[in-house]
Amino acid sequence: MPNRGQSRTALILAGGGARAAYQVGVLTAVHELLPDPQHNPFPIICATSAGAINAALLAAGAKDFGDGVNRLREIWENFHAADVYRADFFGIAGSGARWLSALALSWFGDKNPRSLLDNTPLRDLLRRNIDLNRIEAAIASRALHAVSITCSGYASGESVSFFEGRPDLEPWRRTQRIGAHVRLTMEHLLASAAIPFIFPAIKLNREFFGDGSTRQLAPISPAIHLGADRIMVIGAERLPDETVRRSSNNYPSLAEIAGHALSSIFLDPLTADIERMKQINGIVSLIPEEIRQAKGIGLRPIDVLQISPSQSLDQLAALHADALPWPVKALLRGIGAMNGGGGVLTSYLLFERPYTQALIELGYQDTMARREEVKSFLGVAGGDGLVDT
Repeated sequence: MPNRGQSRTALILAGGGARAAYQVGVLTAVHELLPDPQHNPFPIICATSAGAINAALLAAGAKDFGDGVNRLREIWENFHAADVYRADFFGIAGSGARWLSALALSWFGDKNPRSLLDNTPLRDLLRRNIDLNRIEAAIASRALHAVSITCSGYASGESVSFFEGRPDLEPWRRTQRIGAHVRLTMEHLLASAAIPFIFPAIKLNREFFGDGSTRQLAPISPAIHLGADRIMVIGAERLPDETVRRSSNNYPSLAEIAGHALSSIFLDPLTADIERMKQINGIVSLIPEEIRQAKGIGLRPIDVLQISPSQSLDQLAALHADALPWPVKALLRGIGAMNGGGGVLTSYLLFERPYTQALIELGYQDTMARREEVKSFLGVAGGDGLVDT
């Protein structure tokens, strides 16, 4: 393992729609634990989906980590669904009508509906709050090494990590995985956050892209390619509890099926990749470093710290679902998302203050409960100060 002065810590922010508010609580706690609140402890930031929005704001404000976290908190504590998608009657009714027309009159015309919801408000929100031009200045000042936003190509099926970073960083290509060195734009953020069926795909260059969590087989990979040897992962779901089992004799609703599919997209690959990383670490630790160097073995130990919710976010969403505007509730009720089994889908779309504030508080408390572990991971335990980047 490289010594602390030579290592780089990466932050991985998972997707999950409104669930990404949990990340803000974790980052708030991290900020409070740092001896220097302005210093950015994560020179490498990698994200997908809604996490990409948080990552972009942190990267743009990397020269003052505390200010970036405070701005994130201000946004998420005051969220409304109308800030992300059209939640008014005409917006919801128009989307529903287009889908019904496509199903009932598929023989008439060839213009298919693009998505269930219109996320035009999200574009406006991002323009008001994120200045992507500041990323270049953060990199030049060495407050940031690189930031990566992953999107999924609908035509190629490839997972593309668009990254902006130091000039010497090289792009990469693996099976179904690509790293492209670019100047990040608002289109990259919107593409990465385009949840399948829910939000419209975005055209980048010659291909339409959607949510970066889709077909992302190795969520940790971009951070490693960009030079990280320590990685903090902020998840969006409670870690599996083998003692919890739920059974039902009722046929699953459309919302339950959709929620199951979204969980497979957002949660399962990350959990599997972390488990795989731990297994590789165990194997690498058995090979002395001098032998790895002599034999040209490129593997190296990667220290991983995962922070995940201690409570079910589905159940937390069910407690606050009434905060949604009534047109959205009517739409979700129609597909079974307002009952117990359909709460997963609701948890992704519940961009409302009671829910996002509860997630922020949960993320904060979960992190503070592990404060010594977090401080040790970041190299600040015992007041030793932050690592160099």
